[in-house]
Formats: sequence, structure tokens, C-alpha cells
Amino acid sequence: MKCLAFGCGAFFALTLATVVHAQPALGNNSDGQPKNELGLPQSQSGPAPQADSPPAISPPSPAPPDQSAPQAAPPLPSEPPAAEQSAPAPAPLIEPTPPAERAKTAAKARTEARKDKEEEHKPIDPDTGGSTLSDDTLGILKNPWADRGIKFSATYVGESLGNPSGGLRQGAIYEGRLNLATDLDLAKIAAVNGLTFHANIFQIHGEGLSRNYIGNLMLASSLEALPTTRLYEAWFEQKLGSDKYTIRAGQLAADAEFMTTRYADALINSTFGWPTIFGVDMPSGGPSPPLAAVGARFKGEINSHVTVLAAVFNGDPAGPEPDDPQSRNRYGLNFRVNDGQLLLGEIQYAWNTEKNAHGLPGTFKIGGWHNSTEFNDQRFASNGVSQASPLATSQPAQLKGDFGVYSTFEQLLFTMPGGDGKRGVAFFTRASASPSDRNLIEAYADGGLTVLGPVESRPDDKLTLAFAYSKISSAAQALDNDYRVLTGSDRPVRDYEGLVTIGYLAEIRKGWTVLPNLQYVIHPGGGYVLDAGTPRAVHDAFVLGLRTVLKF
Repeated sequence: MKCLAFGCGAFFALTLATVVHAQPALGNNSDGQPKNELGLPQSQSGPAPQADSPPAISPPSPAPPDQSAPQAAPPLPSEPPAAEQSAPAPAPLIEPTPPAERAKTAAKARTEARKDKEEEHKPIDPDTGGSTLSDDTLGILKNPWADRGIKFSATYVGESLGNPSGGLRQGAIYEGRLNLATDLDLAKIAAVNGLTFHANIFQIHGEGLSRNYIGNLMLASSLEALPTTRLYEAWFEQKLGSDKYTIRAGQLAADAEFMTTRYADALINSTFGWPTIFGVDMPSGGPSPPLAAVGARFKGEINSHVTVLAAVFNGDPAGPEPDDPQSRNRYGLNFRVNDGQLLLGEIQYAWNTEKNAHGLPGTFKIGGWHNSTEFNDQRFASNGVSQASPLATSQPAQLKGDFGVYSTFEQLLFTMPGGDGKRGVAFFTRASASPSDRNLIEAYADGGLTVLGPVESRPDDKLTLAFAYSKISSAAQALDNDYRVLTGSDRPVRDYEGLVTIGYLAEIRKGWTVLPNLQYVIHPGGGYVLDAGTPRAVHDAFVLGLRTVLKF
């Protein structure tokens, strides 16, 4: 475990050192010419004329110089004036970028934003965030029938994680997931215009760090799941009209399209994909890895700015039983349709994605969800008294339906030269809220800053510093207080779970990325975790991780 922690930390430090080492020295310039205080080339033919001095008018015939007034000899062409020698101008901290180059870089950034928007209409690889139709692979898996409408893809994600301090106990794990996908273009195969089919299966192995060692709500890894081989998604999609409107139906997931941000690729904690408030509050975690659900989704690109999403899913991907939902739907073959309905809707507004726009691209999203199934009351038992009371029944009170609202904001703050428009600094934030009486988490927020292409020679690398916050509901806090009052126990009162994390995504070559990651988990479980069914307060946890993604 100590070796793992040291190895992850050393790799992370070396990666950041590479970034720092590759930056040009401050104040240097490539042409070797001296610069003035504005960072512009300094004339070597003599001092610039004073702005308030009138131009000299030559007389018709030259007059002899006034010998009584000493004349200053003009400086030699090869040396600056004496005044400038004694007080050299300071080198600028940042070399100014010419306006034409800034405009060109911003236009390329808008092109990248349009490409990302187009990618959202394609089947998503949950391990890379890109499309399964992409050719950005190692080139190992050949696709001899791609021109006939048949394409295969394979991705493997493996990672080592450890918590050298905090949590339930200290330890280290390895976990991995093999994702095999098939995409069929039925326009080429069966002459059905606009119809495609997508399916993929997971082979999951290893043990989870959060489940076995930390006990936190915001899982340390998006891979964490019970080992199994499972069908994940299997759906048909029909394009309508001008291909800007699509309908999907089958077994699908919601995490790749709802409440997403494209600036969190360098992070591995699960909450930066499907946010923890959804994963904890929705039955069986909602339609997201590792469980998809039967449903249908409509997507419409109204214009270059506005996109709408609407979906209906089975209300519980695994069905309403008390054991682990991943065990109830171990192979992804339940195809349940009678557990109520989960409705999801989202409106997206994007700006500055057009080629001739004057600003940098950004997006605002607002959405909500409603689930018609029954939910456990977080405080009261079915007979109306607190669940902490000796008079309480063994079953919580049941509340009909649940809902939530959310929003996402992301903005490219500025661009940096080079990298074909991929370099810059971006900001993202997301927030969500749900009723307190039937949800363990009633409020959630996350956000971060991402440096795209921190080194000019590596424009596809990403460096992200982010936070996440999950607030325990007031009803759950009241139940903790009830236990203290009614039973005299010293049970802690939960308040929130927090997370601070930094991650780096390094593209080794096309189809191969490495992601070192550091996480600091605050108040695991919100204030206590269950250790063999007993509430137990634990220390904040420090997590080291290293992930490898191979797209064959």
C-alpha cells in the first residue's frame, strides 16, 4: 500500500514537473531582440522622439552650430541611449498575443466546441467520454466491415487506488473494466435511413476502495462496482427530419447526456459523471453505470443555441428489493418495466459556438427529474413515530414520488496560443436540490477549473482542480438527533460530505491516456459511516490513484 501511494504521488509530481519545465522562461523572447516596457521590439537606431517636441524644420542654408551650447553626440546604432542603459525596462510577465492570433485561436476554440456538441449526438463510450464511433484508437482492433455499417470498439480501464490515511481502514485496491461495444448503421445494412443500433457489455473486476475502505458517499472511482459481466446498453436510434432530432429506445443510460460537463474528463471520482445526489437519491442509483434501464429518449437541436432533452425510464433499474441492486440485476438482463417511471428533462443553451461569433463558447443547462415510485421517509416509521423510537415499526413510512432540479454552467475563460484551438482555461459548476423528507442528500454542488493543453506541445492534456459538496438532508439529521435523545447514544449528527481533488489527463499516444489523481474526502459519509451496521465517525480520507485507459 505504501508503495502504491509513493508510486502514484511520484508519477503525479513528475507529470506536473513536466508541465512547469516545459513553460518558456518569463521575459524571454524568441528573436533575441531587446524589448521595451510594452514587450515590443526596441529600435536600435536611437532614442524615440519625445511626444511633445515639435518637428525640426531645416533652414534653406545650414547654419554653423552654436559652439556655446554643447551638442550631445547621437548614440551609436549598436547601443541604446545612456539613460536606457542605466534603467533597463523590465521584461513583461506575459508576452502579449497579437490580436489577429487571439482571434484565430478563439475561432478554433469555437470549432472545438461545435465538435463536442456534435459528439453528444453519437453513442458515448462511458470510459473515455468520446464516441464509440471515433477512430482515436491504438489501431489494434480492426474494423473490416466499417464501410458496410458494422463497427466494433473495445476499451479497457484499469486503476490502482489507495487511502494511506482516513476512512474506515487503510488499504489499496486494483479494479478494472473492459467495455466491448457494437454499432450498426442500418441505413447501410438494411436500407433503413437514419436508423442505428448500439450495444455494449461490461466485464468488471476488482474491489472498490470506497465500499471496502473509506465508506464515503462520493465514490472514489467511477469504475467502482461489484465484479460481473453485464449487458449495459442496447438501443435503437432513429434520426428524424434534418438529423437534428433523434429518438432512442431500448436499455439506455442517462449519465452521458443529462447534467454533463465536458471539462471534467481529467477527474476519476464518480460524482463528476453522474452526480452523487442522483446516485444516492434515485432507486438503485438511477440509469447510470453500472446499471442502465429500459426507456426512451428524445433529443432535438432547435437551433445552433438551443437543445432539448426528454426521457422516460423504468423507475428502478434493479427493482424494489432490500439487497444490493447490483446483485438484483447482476447481468443486466432484467429489462424491468413495471417499477414506476423516471422522467428526465433538460434545456441547454450554448453561446459563441458559431464560426463568426465574437466571444468564447459556453453553455448553460437547466433540468429536472421526477420518479413516481415510493420512497422511504428519512425520519419517521410507518406508524408515525421516529425510527429511533423503541415504539417504531421496522419499516419506514412510505412517501409517494420524488423529484429534483439541477443546473450546469460551463465557460471557456480564455484561450492560449498553439494547440490548434484546443488550449485554454475553462470553468464549470453544477448544482442540484431535492426534497429533504425522502432523500439522504438534499443539496449538491460541484465545480472546478480546467487547463486545456497546459503545455503547448501537448494540447490534448488536461489539468483540473475541483470540489464537490453533498449536504445531508435535514430529515436525516433530525433522525440522528432523535437517536441521541431517545437512546442516549453518542451517535454523530451528519452534516455534509466534501471533496477536493486534482487530476491530470495525459495522452501518451492516440488511444492511450494516463490519469494520476489526488483526492481529499471531508466528513466521509457526511459525518459517520456504517461499519458492520454500526455508525462510526471516521477521519477525513486522503486518496491516491493512477488510471490507465486503452482504446483498442
